[in-house]
Amino acid sequence: MRQLILGGVRSGKSRLAEQQARERSLQTGYPVTYLATARAGDGEMARRIEQHRQHRPDDWLTLEIPDARLPAQLQQLLQQPGVILLDCLTLWLTQVLCEDLADEEALSEAALQRVDQLLDELVAVVSAGGVADLILVSNETGLGIMPLDALTRAYGDRAGLLHQRLASVCERVIFTVAGMPLVVKGSGFNELY
Repeated sequence: MRQLILGGVRSGKSRLAEQQARERSLQTGYPVTYLATARAGDGEMARRIEQHRQHRPDDWLTLEIPDARLPAQLQQLLQQPGVILLDCLTLWLTQVLCEDLADEEALSEAALQRVDQLLDELVAVVSAGGVADLILVSNETGLGIMPLDALTRAYGDRAGLLHQRLASVCERVIFTVAGMPLVVKGSGFNELY
């Protein structure tokens, strides 16, 4: 089962994903691997990361992969029985987009093509699937206004297209609002797994 859980900041999407991973692990006896994509760039982000760590059971394996290694690592993990929780795709996209782009002048077509190639690789890995269950978490950023700067527009375009592409290959898509799940695609919330 591949599923994509979308929602805004503090919408409850991570909590829902963790609950589902826990339940699936109990049902199958398979271990949970948590793929963390965040980097602690400041104290506030470090506190958020620590809060997420505290919510996870001690027996979950956590791999921190905030860079271009993510598609290859995910591909390997999908080939083993287990439950994979990847949180968060938009944080990962931000980091890979900004790695080479220190300022707006660096926003070259070549740099964007490198990011697009990486997104293509990720979508191909998720499309191919494997034997592991996969839960993807991402921020829905396309509900606001169009940003004025080129880098933020490039990010918004890529995040939106990534979500569309992943939603088309996932068996379930859930949008989370105020801690409440809305099943957009797939079986209903009460029928999870």
